[in-house]
Amino acid sequence: MKSPGTVGPGTAARGTVGPEAVGGEPCWTSGAGEATTAAPAARISGGLSADVVVVGAGLAGLSTAYHLVERDPSLDVVVVDARHPAAGASGRGTGLLGPRVGPAIDRAARRFGPSTARRMYLASLAAVERVVALTEELGAPCGLRTGEQIVATRGADGLASLARQAETYRALGLDVPVLSAAAIRERVDVPYHAGLLYRSAATLNPAALSGALAAACAAKGVRFHGDSPLRGLRPGSGAAPTELLFPSGTLRARKTVLAVNAAAGSLGLPVGTVLPLEVHAVATGPLGAEARAALGGANGAAVVDSMSLAPYFRLTPDGRLVVGGGRAVHLPGLSQDRASALRTATWTWLEERLRLLHPTLADVPVGHRWSGQIGMTLDDLPVVGHVGGHPDVWYIGGCCGHGLAMSVAHGAHVAHSLVEDASGHGPVTYPWHRDRAPRVPLTARPARPLLRAYLNSLDRAARRTP
Repeated sequence: MKSPGTVGPGTAARGTVGPEAVGGEPCWTSGAGEATTAAPAARISGGLSADVVVVGAGLAGLSTAYHLVERDPSLDVVVVDARHPAAGASGRGTGLLGPRVGPAIDRAARRFGPSTARRMYLASLAAVERVVALTEELGAPCGLRTGEQIVATRGADGLASLARQAETYRALGLDVPVLSAAAIRERVDVPYHAGLLYRSAATLNPAALSGALAAACAAKGVRFHGDSPLRGLRPGSGAAPTELLFPSGTLRARKTVLAVNAAAGSLGLPVGTVLPLEVHAVATGPLGAEARAALGGANGAAVVDSMSLAPYFRLTPDGRLVVGGGRAVHLPGLSQDRASALRTATWTWLEERLRLLHPTLADVPVGHRWSGQIGMTLDDLPVVGHVGGHPDVWYIGGCCGHGLAMSVAHGAHVAHSLVEDASGHGPVTYPWHRDRAPRVPLTARPARPLLRAYLNSLDRAARRTP
């Protein structure tokens, strides 16, 4: 028997980032700058059971649960999170909703072939459109602001990279035009050498979208349990259910979906290496009219630098400026003091970059700073597939910074796969529909310096951007 969930309508989760945060993470659910939190859910206690258990109440997990009960309302679906909905990356992401998934289009064409690379891009484009439609379907604005997304550069390396991508887009018949420096200045009054224009894009508050999805799931009878980190699982065989182990109890399920990033390594899941990296952002209070107009207020443009992990900036519906990116922090092995010092240094650097974007920002105060983990794989592709060959245990993770659109698509794919279509035909598959990513033994001494060198190279590239 299903019981109603505990997440109220219109709620959004709010993450904590440590004592250095100023105001915590912003959750602009109504454009008024007011943040709300999800209602608490009971811990897993004793022995429970369900048809489907989804571990992880971020966008991927909530999308899975939502599409499951949409397809089959009779299913008893339980969502479990180590903390609460949107406590991870989905509550502290970039807010950038734009196409692209996996490697840059030119590298994707070389690796997978032109036809598959084209399908990958079109799938990411459809994912953006689906999230925009989903916000309307849920009846929650989620801070949605439609507009263009510009991937731009100020350096020679970036120009060469964008030129290769532009050539591939043209060869594949995809509408991603090149913008000159003058054309960029018509949209945002910030100097760049050139850029690529992605017309179908938007920005939104990912925490608010996650909260709206959680509320919609609860309204359909999905049960929620919070403050329950997964400690282990015993996959079932035949008719035997999978058993999931939590600190205060167990949960048995016919089918299980693990929509987690950081837990993949600690649980020893055979899904390859999914690095938990920490990324950062800062945000101002509402800007004046001149600053809003200069930074894309008229057309809703958001700008992402073409360098890996380089800064991006976007405006919110109520005129706040968000600047993010910077340094990726590999959390395992870092002391709390070291991680805190890196966050503070990166926030300071982002604030300096923010004020240099335009003269009107020279004295603007920063009202919020936050950090959040994302999952990265070594080949830039997510992992959406079975765990250890078990047909009833699925994994979703490693969206590599493209999670806002693709997480929702991944959840829909897994839900479709769990509830077989009446026609007997499965969903269309893509290169990220796989059981594992490339693996690096992070506990092995030879791997640690290589990983550190890789992350440092990304950090240096980002900081070289003028």
